[in-house]
Parts: sequence; C-alpha cells; structure tokens
Amino acid sequence: MFSILKVIKKYRIMAENTKPKIVVIGGGFAGLQFIQNIKEDVFDILLIDKLNHHQFQPLFYQVATSQIEPSSISFPFRKIFQQRKDVRIRLTKVEGVDQSTKTVLTSIGIFEYDYLIIATGCKTNFFGNKNIKKYAYSLKSTYQAITIRNSILENFEKLLYVDDNEKEALLNIVVVGGGPTGVELAGAFAEIKRDILPKDFFRIDFTKMQIILLEGSPNTLNNMSEKSRIASAHYLKDLGVIIKTQVFVTDYDGINLKMNNGETIKSKQVIWAAGVTGNLIKGLNSENITPTNRYKVNRQNKIDGTENIYAIGDISYMETPEYPKGHPQVANVAINQGKLLAKNLLALIEDKTQKEYEYSDLGSMATIGRNKAVVELPFMKFKGYFAWVVWMFLHLMLILSVRNKLIIFINWAWNYISKNSSLRLILKDDDPIDVNKEKKK
Repeated sequence: MFSILKVIKKYRIMAENTKPKIVVIGGGFAGLQFIQNIKEDVFDILLIDKLNHHQFQPLFYQVATSQIEPSSISFPFRKIFQQRKDVRIRLTKVEGVDQSTKTVLTSIGIFEYDYLIIATGCKTNFFGNKNIKKYAYSLKSTYQAITIRNSILENFEKLLYVDDNEKEALLNIVVVGGGPTGVELAGAFAEIKRDILPKDFFRIDFTKMQIILLEGSPNTLNNMSEKSRIASAHYLKDLGVIIKTQVFVTDYDGINLKMNNGETIKSKQVIWAAGVTGNLIKGLNSENITPTNRYKVNRQNKIDGTENIYAIGDISYMETPEYPKGHPQVANVAINQGKLLAKNLLALIEDKTQKEYEYSDLGSMATIGRNKAVVELPFMKFKGYFAWVVWMFLHLMLILSVRNKLIIFINWAWNYISKNSSLRLILKDDDPIDVNKEKKK
C-alpha cells in the first residue's frame, strides 16, 4: 500500500512539473493583476522582484510628506499569494534574458520559462544629467519616499543651529515637474508649511520658506483640460506655492539649482518628478524598444519579434486606433493589461481566440490639498471639495486590504479634523557603524 502511494505521489509531482512555466518579472500593478487573474493550477508561476512587497505608487507622496505610514501602502507578496500554491516568489535582480534557451538570468540563478511576462515598470528619467541624478531625490519607491521624509525633517532640525548663510538652501523645497505627482507634492508641502511646521518649530520663521514648482510646459497638469490646468495653478498659488513654467533645469550641485533662463535657486531639497523611462532587461532586440525605453507590443501585449515574451504596464508600448501614440502610463492601463493577458494566455493554450487590448479611458485626477482637487471623467469634469472626496474614495478602493483601507481612512480623517499628523518620524540608524573601522579590527 505504501509503495502504491509513493508511485501516485511520484506521478502527481511529474504531472505538476509538466505545467507551462510562467515567469513574471515585477510585482507592480500589471504583474500583480496578471497573477491574481490567471486561472489557478494551470501554470507554474514564478514571480521575480527585488522587493518582497507590492507598492501603491499613487500615494508615495503622502509617505514623503508624513501623512501616512509606508506600511499602509505596502503589501507583502507572500501574504497576497498565501492561498496560491502554484505561485513561487524569488527576491533577486534580473540580469538578462536568454531567448535561445528560454531562461531568465538572475543574481541567484537561472530560471526557465515557457512564457515570460515583463512588468518592470519605469524609473525616474534624469535625461542624462548625472549631477541631477546624483543630488536630486526621486519618488518611485516607498524607500525613496521615506528618504525624502527623513531628509526634509532633518533639514528643519538643522535650521535651529546652522549659520544664516546656510538657511536659505534648507528652507527652499523645489519640485521639478508639474504633472500629478509634482502638483500633489507641492500642495502637500505647502499645507505642512502652513498648518504643521510652525507648531513643531516655532522658533523658525517660515515666512521665508518657499515651495517652488518648476514645469517645462506652459501649464501644470498639462495633460488635462484647460479648466483643470487653471484650477490646479489657482489652488497651488492660493497655498503659497511659487510656480515657474516654461523653464528647464540645466544643472544641480546639491545646493545650487540652475535653470535655462539663467536663474539659480538655492535648495538642498530638490525632488525630481519630471519624467520616467522604462526599466529595460538585457537580451531583447533594441529594434523593439522605443526612444523612451518601452517595449513595442502587439494588441495581445506580445513583444514584437519574440517567442512567448510579453510586456505589460508602463514598460509596454502599444499603438491602437484609439491611441496611435501609445497608451498613457497610468495604473488603469497596467491593471487591465494584466487582467486581459491572464485571460489570453489561458485562451492560447486552449487554442481559443485571444482578445485585443484597448484602453477605455476612465478619466484622470489630481489632488492639490485639503478640499482641493480636479477630476476629469468621460462624462463630466469638476473640481473643489467634491472632486477631493471622489479622489480619496477611488484611491481607497484601489488599496488591497480592508485593514489598510481602514488605517488610511482613519489617518486621513484625523488629519482633516486636527490639521495635524503624528507621523513625522525620522527613521534612521542613530548610531551608524563605521565600516572602515570595523574592517581594521
């Protein structure tokens, strides 16, 4: 009887090993939705990511400005996929793809695939300026959001004892890029300057503090309607934000920010939100890559000229009749491409017809501050308090767990009532180890 059970177990394992292997690189909106919507126990799925958690990128700015904690928008993959025995997870960096052997090369080993899903998203685009990359802050991860929070809070502590000639650079916060991220950051910093910092640092003269937003185009929120552009600029100016449009940053040395109009701003706090570029993987033909580092894909998200390699989300570039210049790099596109590809892969192995992807524009929105937001839906556009409520509701619905939805809602409610937050923590090692000194021992 025992031997029969061993034989059954052996053949069961062999049967499991014959499942088509899917490797998913990246656990952002696209990769996560793909795995969550793929039919269970049909494929052997491997998720590769450098982090052990999914990050809710639309609220990074609230972590950076001490409105919510990073744990509220971070979701461990192993918790998400606890019930999925067909999903494996490996934390590593992908070094390349070998199409001839159908393998993914990583720092911890080589993984075979039958289908490869690239969902690596984007990173900050510094447009080749090494100094800006070296000294400016980015906001493309939870860790970077915490770094911004730490730095800004530390700089306010320094204002209490530094010489007067150093104070200007510490008091100025510069946000480069007038899209939704830049507008939301500038508005949040302006509210902190007005409502919170004077209570914490009552010996600092915050009338000398400047929140400066730089934008290369003529308007903030340039991809939205004229009504939203005007409203966003009005809200920001009402909060005291200095807006400079049609200017480009040419250099930055950590203190002096130089612009193409000859002007220089002193700031030790420059946050770069002026553009993105794709996170490419070595091993794919450069002919299938756009100038902005996105993979050219067909209507089923298959990368042109490859066998069973797909790209979804921000890293993909798909031309369609409705979007001849590619889809916008927003969460809804990533989510729906992930969902459709999950259905299409199942249809592919069942020899059924695959569907073509097309983005149904659900609208766009941005919040500028308390009771201030702009929302554009396909059937209407509005601004102000109601838009702000809609923005909060829709973002809460996208948060994964009920627990995190509740925590964020409580934080928002408390901040709204009290105009204050207790999350202004500088999280760093208070006794850093001298590595060189340790090596000498």
